[in-house]
Amino acid sequence: MPRPATAALVLALAATVTACASSNPAMPPPQPAPSARQSDFPQADGKSVNDLLQMADGQGPVLAPSVTAVKRGTNRFGFALFDTARKQITGAQVAVYTVHADGTGLRGPYVARSESLKVRPQFESRTTASDPDASKAVYVADVPFGRGRKQSVIGIVRLDGRLLMTNPAPMKVGRAAAGPPWPGQPAIRVHTETMADVGGDARAIDTRQPPAKDLLRTDLADVLGKRPVVLTFATPQLCRSRVCGPVVDIVEQVRATAPKAVAFIHQEIYNDNEIRMGLRPQVVAWGLRSEPWTFVIDRHGRIADRFEGAFSAGELQRAVAGVDRPRT
Repeated sequence: MPRPATAALVLALAATVTACASSNPAMPPPQPAPSARQSDFPQADGKSVNDLLQMADGQGPVLAPSVTAVKRGTNRFGFALFDTARKQITGAQVAVYTVHADGTGLRGPYVARSESLKVRPQFESRTTASDPDASKAVYVADVPFGRGRKQSVIGIVRLDGRLLMTNPAPMKVGRAAAGPPWPGQPAIRVHTETMADVGGDARAIDTRQPPAKDLLRTDLADVLGKRPVVLTFATPQLCRSRVCGPVVDIVEQVRATAPKAVAFIHQEIYNDNEIRMGLRPQVVAWGLRSEPWTFVIDRHGRIADRFEGAFSAGELQRAVAGVDRPRT
């Protein structure tokens, strides 16, 4: 898929980088890392990357963003952490910082929370269960990005009582209008494929095992502007980022308890479920250059929220709860 580096690719590249780790059970709240506070991390105060390195105890985990697109203003910034053996690090205290391309203008810390990708057993697919590289959790921080298209994100991770600095992850900051639609913009009307289009053969339009048939019954073009919609672009079997399987499992779990008025739709990425056959027209129409993507669309046909990469069931539940209810 011709697109910016996914988490797996960033992980491979970052190994070579050197820098100068609710009370309502139906709608879990964000889970911060244990006792993580802003005061637990070095204060930026406009310092440089070299200053931050001197305040840390050394270099450590690899930071792999799950997002490729950010805009000016506050963004949901998702990322994973890996050790040098490429094993995912979960449950750590971590904060991130932004910095200009020349290493100056350091801002932060922005404390991250840990969002679990686990689902209840009945919603875990064989695709996810059999994939040893499937992601287990994602760190999420609310990060403001200022002017300047070339910025990087750096993490400070508390591990074994030490503060370790991650690699810098370059991010291109664009306008809200760039790329796939942002919250507040209209959703793009396309026909998404349903089982009726393939004679009931769900495997033709879903690489998940078993197929999530409940996500393959509704055509976006039939409900857009009439009902709230959760639209997921993902390819569980062919996913390069290794998070498509868990994401579709999460969508299936949230669908099971969501209001019946909300339509849930899964759209595969590649024609004939073959990478060599290129992108499906729906993916091209939405301007997607990474996978997976999930959009929460209100009943007026506008984007209410969007997630690039991994997210938790709690995050999606909260987004669905905030969508306008349809007319009665």
